[in-house]
Amino acid sequence: MIRVALSTSVAQRGRSGVASYLFGLLEGFTRIDAPVKVILVGLDDDRPLFARWLDRCEWSGVAERWRPALRNVLWHQTAFRRRLRKIRADVVHIPSYRRILWRAPCPQVVTIHDCAAFAVADKYDFARMFYGRQVVTRLARTADTIMTVSAATAADVARHFGLAREGIHVVWNGLDHTHFRPPDPARVTGYLQHQMGQRAPYFLYLARLEHPAKNHVRLIAAFEKFAAAHPGSQHELLLGGADWHGAGQIHARIATSPLQSRIRALGFVNQADLPLWYAGATAMVYPSLFEGFGLPPAEAMACGCPVICSTRGSLGEVVGDAARLIDPEDIPALAAALAELANPTARAGWRNRGIARAALFDWNETARKVTTLYQGAAARQPSA
Repeated sequence: MIRVALSTSVAQRGRSGVASYLFGLLEGFTRIDAPVKVILVGLDDDRPLFARWLDRCEWSGVAERWRPALRNVLWHQTAFRRRLRKIRADVVHIPSYRRILWRAPCPQVVTIHDCAAFAVADKYDFARMFYGRQVVTRLARTADTIMTVSAATAADVARHFGLAREGIHVVWNGLDHTHFRPPDPARVTGYLQHQMGQRAPYFLYLARLEHPAKNHVRLIAAFEKFAAAHPGSQHELLLGGADWHGAGQIHARIATSPLQSRIRALGFVNQADLPLWYAGATAMVYPSLFEGFGLPPAEAMACGCPVICSTRGSLGEVVGDAARLIDPEDIPALAAALAELANPTARAGWRNRGIARAALFDWNETARKVTTLYQGAAARQPSA
């Protein structure tokens, strides 16, 4: 039984893509009964997020004072190294490049989700951009095993980090198909209309409110163009996601829109409610300027929701030919895609293709492949 220390401090209280990755991976390990003993190394207040797996995993807590990003990076490079020896870890898994260790005391497996710091100008503040572009590339070269969540990201890592492409392992993210599947229509109607008061048809964009990377401002412009060309439409635009870098510019754009009353920011949407929002939407619109994978389009397809999707980053790889693809910077093309998917006949075709495509993503399969990487890393550990 391999002892794997899994760093969880970038879960951001359960509201990040890395959190979804951690939860999916842990659920996959449980379902396949993976031959690993996972030691969750996480911030004290985050322990409840992982409660459902603590009968199978160990917990190694970290004081809350180490939550701020800079402090957390310092903790990983100092105290975490000592912690790994104390808990007798055979392997350490860092699920985000922001916490890669410099020459870890045991074999280090790293998941790199994207190279957004290289692809999107002003993605982060200066310090984070410098860290992502200059420091991380050097840290990554000391890791024993690098995996990415898409072939597109693997190519980016090879190019930007100066690593050999053949040494980078691609392991797609998965989906929990017991959760992300077409729900009962009556349940969808009951939730949206009676609990949430959502009676108008809507387009949904599920991504944190981040400007410019998530491209909300162009989507709002495209929605206005769609509405002007189709005055009889009652569609609304719902933006689900927590505020992030640049969110103020998105809220300001909504406030000045002539369709302000038909554009709504939902805030963070709980995982339990996502299938209902997806299934009730006319279409899930995902015009992001860059993604390392893009779980929301895959989740939406699994729930029977037609998808309009950017071609940037890994998104074309993920959705294949099962989504209506658009150039995210072409506002007229995005407006035309909204009009196309407002047609029930067109929606039916995209819905069926999406369900079939989503079946390719399974956390159980992801967990099997990651377990194999753990085993390979552990086998390279020198004997004591």
